[in-house]
Amino acid sequence: MLWLKIVTFIVWVYVVYALHRAQLFFFKFIVGSIGMFFFLMVFIQPLILRHLSMAVTIVTGILGDVFGLFDSYYRYLTLFIPKGTISVSMIIDYECSGIVEIMAFSSLLWFFPLYTRLEKLIIDAVGITLIFIANVIRLFLIAVMIYFYGNEIFYFAHTLFGRIIFYIFSITLYFYVFTRPHIIRQRVGVFKYGNIDNIEPDR
Repeated sequence: MLWLKIVTFIVWVYVVYALHRAQLFFFKFIVGSIGMFFFLMVFIQPLILRHLSMAVTIVTGILGDVFGLFDSYYRYLTLFIPKGTISVSMIIDYECSGIVEIMAFSSLLWFFPLYTRLEKLIIDAVGITLIFIANVIRLFLIAVMIYFYGNEIFYFAHTLFGRIIFYIFSITLYFYVFTRPHIIRQRVGVFKYGNIDNIEPDR
């Protein structure tokens, strides 16, 4: 299957190049970002998933230790939350790692036409860091709710409350990285927002 992945990657690169030469930048953005997300998940995700999950477990565990609420066992990707005479183990799995959100953000950013390569590199680093922090805050709040209310609240805390908190952070990040700069730098009739004379689509 490796040869098929490599051939698909080469075809994707050629299509993106052809769309760029044809100045079909909207389709380049769509094909490019979707393709990049796919190949990041295929080639990069298996290499960094466990390390990312361990990092999330460690940082979340540090917060739990500071507040004296729960402990982390990063080698087992587990948060150990005591509740009365019982304990709840919360495993930091694929969904909790934040890998999908990080890959999606990077894929969209690198084919977004408003930034230079240097700007994209800086924004990508900052964005990944913020997504990581948001995910840690989400998991910390879930663990806190379990600590005070027990395992019965796990479904609500993880499926609803935690996701709402994380999506609020994500929407805010996407607004300031994608929506707001696009509005500021666009031309509307004879009016111009921002200085776009020196801004060219990434080549």
